[in-house]
Amino acid sequence: MAISFGCSASTTTKLTWILALLLILVTMIQVHGQSSTSGYVNIDCGFTNSSPYNDTLTGLVFLPDLEFVDGGASNNISAALMADAVYENQKVLRSFSHGSRNCYTLPSAAGKKFLLRAMFTYGNYDGLNRTTDGSLFLFGLHIGVNFWEAVNLTNTDPSSTIWKEVLTVAPANNLSVCLINFGTGTPFVSSLELRPLEDLMYPFVNTSVSISYFRRIRFGQSTEFITRYPLDPYDRFWEGWSFSYNAYPWIALNTSNQVRPLPGDKAFQVPEGILRRASTLDANFSFFEINVTVGPNLDTKNLQLLPIFHFAEINSSNPSRRFDIYSDNDLLFSDFSPSRFQVDSMHQNGRFLNNPAAIFRLNRTRRSRLPPLINAFEVYSLVRMDNLTTDSDDVIYMKEVKKHYNLARINWNGDPCSPREYSWEGLTCDYSKSNQNPMIVAVNLSTSGLKGGLVISFMNMVSLENLDLSHNNLTGAIPDYQIKSLKVLDLSYNQLDGPIPDSILQRSQAGLLDLRLEGNPICSKVKDTYCSNKKKKTTSTVLIAVIVPVVLVSLLVVMGILWKFYWKGKSGDDEDYAMYEEETPLHIDIRRFTYAELKVITNNFQSIIGKGGFGMVYHGTLENGDEVAVKVLMETSIAESTDFLPEVQTLSKVHHKNLVTLQGYCQNKKCLALVYDFMPRGNLQQLLKGGDDYSLTWEQRLYIALDAAQGLEYLHESCTPSIVHRDVKTPNILLDKNFVGVISDFGLSRAFNDAHTHISTVAAGTLGYLDPEYHATFQLTVKTDVYSFGIVLLEIITGQSPVFMDPQTVHLPNWVRQKIAKGSIRDVVDKKLLDQYDASSLQGAVDLALNCVENAAIDRPTMTEVVSRLKTWLPAVSSDKQSASGTPRRKYSLNTEMPKQFQLMISGNHKPQLRKGRNAKHGTYLTLVDRRGQLLDWASALQCILHLRDCGGGLVGVRGTGMASSRPPRAVSRIGGGALQCAVAPCPATVVVGTTRI
Repeated sequence: MAISFGCSASTTTKLTWILALLLILVTMIQVHGQSSTSGYVNIDCGFTNSSPYNDTLTGLVFLPDLEFVDGGASNNISAALMADAVYENQKVLRSFSHGSRNCYTLPSAAGKKFLLRAMFTYGNYDGLNRTTDGSLFLFGLHIGVNFWEAVNLTNTDPSSTIWKEVLTVAPANNLSVCLINFGTGTPFVSSLELRPLEDLMYPFVNTSVSISYFRRIRFGQSTEFITRYPLDPYDRFWEGWSFSYNAYPWIALNTSNQVRPLPGDKAFQVPEGILRRASTLDANFSFFEINVTVGPNLDTKNLQLLPIFHFAEINSSNPSRRFDIYSDNDLLFSDFSPSRFQVDSMHQNGRFLNNPAAIFRLNRTRRSRLPPLINAFEVYSLVRMDNLTTDSDDVIYMKEVKKHYNLARINWNGDPCSPREYSWEGLTCDYSKSNQNPMIVAVNLSTSGLKGGLVISFMNMVSLENLDLSHNNLTGAIPDYQIKSLKVLDLSYNQLDGPIPDSILQRSQAGLLDLRLEGNPICSKVKDTYCSNKKKKTTSTVLIAVIVPVVLVSLLVVMGILWKFYWKGKSGDDEDYAMYEEETPLHIDIRRFTYAELKVITNNFQSIIGKGGFGMVYHGTLENGDEVAVKVLMETSIAESTDFLPEVQTLSKVHHKNLVTLQGYCQNKKCLALVYDFMPRGNLQQLLKGGDDYSLTWEQRLYIALDAAQGLEYLHESCTPSIVHRDVKTPNILLDKNFVGVISDFGLSRAFNDAHTHISTVAAGTLGYLDPEYHATFQLTVKTDVYSFGIVLLEIITGQSPVFMDPQTVHLPNWVRQKIAKGSIRDVVDKKLLDQYDASSLQGAVDLALNCVENAAIDRPTMTEVVSRLKTWLPAVSSDKQSASGTPRRKYSLNTEMPKQFQLMISGNHKPQLRKGRNAKHGTYLTLVDRRGQLLDWASALQCILHLRDCGGGLVGVRGTGMASSRPPRAVSRIGGGALQCAVAPCPATVVVGTTRI
């Protein structure tokens, strides 16, 4: 027996909505004194009156927005729609027709968690009917300096209200909300609401991870379409599920008993009024699915969801209710039984799921007398907070400058440097250190109408090198600045007078500061180079540019001669490598080092940190203190390095956070060298084989695997032409101080064009890592790297070497397969983990690794697929954020057809059975395909199913498939997507659950 239900919004009229809100008002009046709104920030965007007001429905105090934003225009929604506006704050809005980014700055507290909600009611304020004219109406939102979500109003009712919520940690004592103009409609906002959360709430939200509202539902009978404050003191919006499903087979439960959280559990604090109600099914039904997919705008490729289920058994009897909880076909929680009158909030420790269909299933187990029950449900999408804000001191100083000079530049909104594409006009920022906040190195405010004296703020910026304030109307004397890093100070053509401070004069006379003062009254009293006209200054600059290098070169020559005599006198065996320097440099943007410079950097090559067939790797320190690794190809290996220079040219163009950065090279007939960033944690092999004093955790191992996979994916997919590394192994995966993995040793890599499917060349791999297909074809492809990565992943899981004695020589993939065939998959796990790992991610990682080391390259995944599968097992990792031109993840309306996409599927317990002597399986929907994805014929499919049942001596089952819950037989291994693969003949098939009834 199977029943399918779909939502309809035909009864969700505006009259119902208004009635529901009136009920909220009555409730609010009754308990208004019991709820605290301390810390609430409510902003009516576009409201022009100077005095706050109390919203008639919620009683919350709303403020005008002028003190929180610069720019924009205040607008009223159309008179025809004014009567339909439910909230007062939806009657006006602020639109931003100028500038690519416009930001609100809200008061917050550094390190504090907040719920931020933005609401949008178009209301045809501009008379253009933009939401119904058929064209794309889309703009973006940033939370701080990171992309949050897109707002898509295309083909929506102009009276609809769209809302977006994000749970985030404030990076400072203010929080920015920015509207981004994509060129597909003028951004606007109706209201902004900020709600402080307790520190223990939503524990997976931190400075690097925020979560965006996807759906929040209360179950059971409810009279409100939206439940919010004051029932929920954090003013979360809970959608009433019973508006969609309130008929058979659904059963609404409620209780007057107290429903309490587990002792000490403050992670979600669902209101008790919500937990006292629940929904379940008639006892003849066994499962239901919650499908929260929302329309065609869902970006399923990049979607990372975090579901949170809230359960409390409120049945007055003493029931036996047990069920499994699935995300699509992946088992999240097995044989769960809700506690009586006590809430269990179930989530996987903040793990984000790759669930493109956004389907969640609650499935009754065989031991259960009753079908599943649910009280409330939340699901969020991942928002990565990867972009770093500008150095906090620089932000303060630039805001002081902005305020002092009353600058009205349109795009001086939000963070000055981040994101890079929205940096403030006239600023140059230093982004060279990817793990540090960008800093301002140049400010150009020439011809900006500046008036008054010079502010000290400029000189407090420790990284500022170039300051151009020319052609303004600055007056008074130049303050006695304690200049730190400034190299150019252009104050020409202002109205400055008075003496020049000694501190500035001394730096200028010492050649440390290029001071420009021409065109100021001060120059009528002073005659010096900094007051000369442009022509004279140009001449002197040219002379300096010619004379100084000549003097420096002469000094270097003299020093070189003296150095040569010194070393010759010290040792007759030492050779002058300077005479072998190549005269023709490469035309690339990285630094060329001389051999003499390498000797200085490495302290005469004293500290060896690595060794290979190419030569030695030495530790070094640059002039600015940065640590580097110097890889030197000595004479013995130079004969084999004819491709060195083309390789350097290729590597100088490769930039990715998971590829080691090439700082420079040395081109010498006697010595070739590469200079890389130094990685203080060494390489992955060292950490895996290290002593017992430190061992990588399971999560750290998965993150390092993902880092390496992303680096390889970049080489394969983003480089033109693509690059094959050819020697992927754990010694070539280095780790920075934060255990971020970067791939090194590109000295033997090769590039190939898309027009070619392979590279015919001498193999560069290492024993145990080399693709076995190469031995048959002598052809290397990107799948060669995939094979090597599979070996690396097995090393990460097992802690074993690629080839080792057990007791005879064995190859790691064969050892893993043998262990799995003989017993539990736990036998392959590195003992240093002490069983501290997630079983489902372990199973997935092993399957992925074995998939990568398939003998046939065609059967291996691409590195893009590898990256996607690795991300599903990590709690705080996502793929690239949605692009500005992409479609938004979701769109909801408060008073229109929001529930229509909410679907549930119900299956009864009269299910087909498959028998061969005894029960094999109950209620299984299967599609069987061969390894090429082709459907099996019926006879082959039946043979395969029977074989699957019998090859393990019992029921065939695996977590995540909806099959029986017994342990998978030995000849069956789980692979991604809720599938089974039989590892032995006669069934070389993949069994996929969910589409075809057997």
